[in-house]
Amino acid sequence: MNGFINLLKPPGMSSGAAVAVVKRLSGEKVGHAGTLDPEAAGVLPIMVGRAARLLDHFPDKSKSYVAEIAFAGATDTQDAQGTIIEPPIRTPEREEIEGALAAFRGEILQRPPAYSALKKDGVPLYALARQGKQVETKARPTQIHALFLGDQTGPDGYMMSIDCGSGTYIRTLCNDIGQALGAPAHMRFLLRTRHGAFSIRDAVTMEEVMEAGERGELGRLLLPMDYPLQPLPRLDLPERLWTLGKNGGKLPAFLFPDLLEGAPCRIYADGALMGVGHRDDALIRFDVGLTGGQ
Repeated sequence: MNGFINLLKPPGMSSGAAVAVVKRLSGEKVGHAGTLDPEAAGVLPIMVGRAARLLDHFPDKSKSYVAEIAFAGATDTQDAQGTIIEPPIRTPEREEIEGALAAFRGEILQRPPAYSALKKDGVPLYALARQGKQVETKARPTQIHALFLGDQTGPDGYMMSIDCGSGTYIRTLCNDIGQALGAPAHMRFLLRTRHGAFSIRDAVTMEEVMEAGERGELGRLLLPMDYPLQPLPRLDLPERLWTLGKNGGKLPAFLFPDLLEGAPCRIYADGALMGVGHRDDALIRFDVGLTGGQ
């Protein structure tokens, strides 16, 4: 059983717990493509079997979110689950917020929050934070492709829609917007609507996953191995090279003259995905193989 489940993770469930459910139902090695905080909901791609080998080779790792920023004070976790560390001061007017958002579009620097899954000497930062240990994190660049202000939600909140690059913390974005406006804020709500090729429109619920698994029909929810790889050029090997491809051998590049130097590609033999590779001068080399011997 190999492929992806486009899971609509419910709030209140950790990403690890979602993986554990699918692992129990499938009996396969299972992982997820990008942690989603327990209180957040939305798209969580679950990788089943050999699909886990493909994560580093997704051509699109961008994400889309709907979030609520609450000018109700800053918290130690930067979301509504934390403790207030800066009390609320005011709720800015819409025009003021929209003006501040301009500085958060494009490439920005973010300092990962203390309560995050990043690790220090092998220990997650959130575990150290719960022990009262402070770890200084370094600001790092991330991309905000689109950032728009939506409707006001009550006296102190606004909805936002965000398209961003991998590694962006939306709760940190909310915190930093509040700091820029002189109005301490945190993230009150988060829904991930897209993760690369995986969209909320096609996601399945945990209830659907459990029902299918209990009936022994989990396979019908699996998306194919090449589902997130569609933007990559497809190379169909001639029959004489099927065995070489299945064994992850180096392939002659002259058979595919349109493939550019260094360009990634998906490689097929007899209609089946063998793996992902790239052109290296006169050869096409596998970066990851999907057959048993690779």
